[in-house]
Amino acid sequence: MFETILSIIHVFACFFLILVVLLQQGKGGGLGAAFGASTTRQVFGGRGAGNLLTRLTAVTAAVFMTTSVVLAYIASSGDRSLRATEAEVEKMP
Repeated sequence: MFETILSIIHVFACFFLILVVLLQQGKGGGLGAAFGASTTRQVFGGRGAGNLLTRLTAVTAAVFMTTSVVLAYIASSGDRSLRATEAEVEKMP
């Protein structure tokens, strides 16, 4: 149950991270210019959108990395229990 919820959060974080990174304005205008970056400047101010997108990127990346590490740990814990079971079976006469 916990692994399923964590996997769903991980997938949403992945897609949101892709979206936020693509919306950031690069040197050439980026994909953000295609979706109306000029209107976001009017809403957030001249530098407000950049700061908001930068913060969203950092938070989303942290969530993505954390869920990656936890899911990897959960996946490897099954391997450890399997190894322990195999070691017990080998010790039996």
